[in-house]
Amino acid sequence: MTDLYEHLFPAYREQAENSDAARIDWLRRDRWVALPQAEMALSRLEDLATYPPRGRMPCLLLFGSTGTGKSEILRRFAELHASTFDQRAGLTNMPVVVVQMPPQPTEEEFYTELLLAMNYSEFHHISLRSLRGLARRTLAEFGAKVLVLDEIGKMLAGSPRQQRIFLNTIRFLTNDLRIPIVCAGTEDARIAVLTDPNLADRFGAFELQPWRNDHALRQLMVSFAGLLPLRRPSNLDTNEVRQRVIALTAGVTGRIFRLMEAVAIAEIRSGREMIDADSFDDEELLLPLVSMQIIAGSDRAMRRRAA
Repeated sequence: MTDLYEHLFPAYREQAENSDAARIDWLRRDRWVALPQAEMALSRLEDLATYPPRGRMPCLLLFGSTGTGKSEILRRFAELHASTFDQRAGLTNMPVVVVQMPPQPTEEEFYTELLLAMNYSEFHHISLRSLRGLARRTLAEFGAKVLVLDEIGKMLAGSPRQQRIFLNTIRFLTNDLRIPIVCAGTEDARIAVLTDPNLADRFGAFELQPWRNDHALRQLMVSFAGLLPLRRPSNLDTNEVRQRVIALTAGVTGRIFRLMEAVAIAEIRSGREMIDADSFDDEELLLPLVSMQIIAGSDRAMRRRAA
């Protein structure tokens, strides 16, 4: 039966044979897709993971607007360097430690989140000095090679004094442990790092750009045609489709994937089993996926016309 689905990549043809419910469930699950920008960002991260210790370690700022795929890239990087436990030696190895910035960017909250990220829980009611020492020892004992600070822009929620302390903490950790630090977030992340010129000088920058109607987007649409488990060939290699996708998502990766998921599910449920330019005309289906900025812009335009 798989011969019926030659429009799909071989690895995905069996999915098309499944029931509607199974295919919809498959579409809704997270999976890694090797997008060009994501692969380049991963390559930069891999370079840091193999960097030998030295006095001034290189660091990386990974930033872009919400939905450009930062979290997925960091998750993939952590999966490729998953922690292991040597039962004979009783030792944990965690080459990549990913920490979510706490809502309150205090030194105590940060070290607490850092220890939680390393599955450490017995540290309540101890002094900041002890927290700091415990976090440093645990990072060293776990063999951490890269420390990732996600949502670093939250640092800007703190007072100027808290911001200075936190930036000093980052510089202290990379100097003390001689490991690279990756800071990730939106444009606020870039602003946060630039707050300290001495620290910013250590950071290279990788910006995740939105998609444009170009060859790269055309390749992405062709890839969707080959992996979405629809039983009829989709017509996604058209300029009309690309224009609709960009207009509805502002070129943001996360929105594009949610859009294609929603449209594919709608075509499975309708029995149409293929996607083309007409698939993007259902406003009830697409409205929740559209950028709030686009919706707000449309509302302003309508009010101007009414006036």
